[in-house]
Amino acid sequence: RETSNVGAFEKNFTDGMSDLFKDTGWYSHDNGMNIALLMDTGFNSSSAGIFECWDNCYNRIRICNTMILDIERYGSKFGEQWCAERRAEVRFCRAYNYYRLARVYGGVPLRTENSGSLGGLSDGAVPEDLQMERASEMDTYRFILEDLSYSAEHLPEYWPSKWKGRATKLSAWAFISRLALYTEDWELVRTAADKCKSLGAALAPDYSALFDASKGQDNSREVLFATYYLQGKLAHNYDRRMRPLGDSQTYGIECYAYFCPTEELVSLYEWADGTPFSWDTWQAEGHPDPYSEREPRFQATVLYHGAQWDGRTIDISAGGADRYSEFELQTGNVMGCTCTGYYTRKYLQESNSSFPTKYSDQCDNVIRYAEVLLNKAEACAQMGELTEGTKALNEVRERVKLPARNPSGKEELMDLVRRERCVELAGEGLRYWDLRRWKIAHSVIDGKNVTGTIVEGSPETPVYTRVDADGGAKRIFPEKYYYFAIPVAEISNNKLCDQNPLW
Repeated sequence: RETSNVGAFEKNFTDGMSDLFKDTGWYSHDNGMNIALLMDTGFNSSSAGIFECWDNCYNRIRICNTMILDIERYGSKFGEQWCAERRAEVRFCRAYNYYRLARVYGGVPLRTENSGSLGGLSDGAVPEDLQMERASEMDTYRFILEDLSYSAEHLPEYWPSKWKGRATKLSAWAFISRLALYTEDWELVRTAADKCKSLGAALAPDYSALFDASKGQDNSREVLFATYYLQGKLAHNYDRRMRPLGDSQTYGIECYAYFCPTEELVSLYEWADGTPFSWDTWQAEGHPDPYSEREPRFQATVLYHGAQWDGRTIDISAGGADRYSEFELQTGNVMGCTCTGYYTRKYLQESNSSFPTKYSDQCDNVIRYAEVLLNKAEACAQMGELTEGTKALNEVRERVKLPARNPSGKEELMDLVRRERCVELAGEGLRYWDLRRWKIAHSVIDGKNVTGTIVEGSPETPVYTRVDADGGAKRIFPEKYYYFAIPVAEISNNKLCDQNPLW
């Protein structure tokens, strides 16, 4: 059956809430990202809007807590190792759901297997059991790390192939490296990254193969946790929802191009020799066009005017098969066209001609070793360990044959880490949360608009023009957006749960 590819598109394509990708519809695919970015009604004092996950996460937490209790009650017949592994898997799942809550709301009530109410409003708890204060944000993340630490100790190093997709020690240590950034436990970030390496994590030789099932996407030691699918049984619709407009004619089915890269992202990619890209100098530097000689991650992430794709050439010019269409405020919905001059390449399966009838089955890489290395680089920068942090940063760059960087201090290394996270992890759902974690979302999003580049003129003498991709509006990110509103139902039923400030 068809299902959503969790973490990769639609409501979960959170890079569409950042400066790196533009949602091409106003509300046409029921996610409201443009409304959240361009209107102050996108979030309110009753709900976190498109990021609302309170009930969903606490229902899952309740299931986890019930499972932990059942293991205590009935697990003896299966042996201690079996019980320890099951607890580790369940606590991994519980940790991930608390992580989803914490990044949206900050500190939350920590309901465990020992709570009167195991997971919130829907678990049959009596009213007095629902009364629980919110833990602090820091204590919430520490609790998450405790669950992940238990998982890292007791999960197996690998599962038989029939259990592909289950969490392992590597999965737990990888998430520890991510979550410890939130507590600013820089030493733990470094320790977790080194643990991943000692357990066999390594960068894949071919960056593009990490996202293309036809190149062995599922077999890399770099993918430390992923959501897997199976064509014909549990598939998704990523190809149809992200392919460029011209593929509609090729395959006789409407393709939607839900999210398109912005010029803000595109301009971050260097030339293949590591030289920074500039619209002011690319012609003088002797490049045949602005795109074809960019570094490998650009080629694997972005479809641009003139790119070779699925047996044809991408053409965004007026009247072209993949033509550009201006994004119009209030109406949006450019009907499968790009509104930035670019289309998303990452995760598309060029060789998959069956997606119109059998849908798609590429996996969603939830966390990769490249992110772990960049987590380590950030932690080392914060600790003043420039040599070790720079080495981790350059390991990611070396995979795509870019020259090493040699930052002179902490701030320069942090700037390089932030830039590298953009180009390495584009479209993988981290940018928006990074901006919030660094507390710079207001300066990157608020009062700004994203842009694109269109092609005019003749094929022999093309003219590239920068265009606004937000319909003339400015984006909004007030201070209160760093912590969204606790749902009104929780505030009403749990008198000890206070609302976030400014809501």
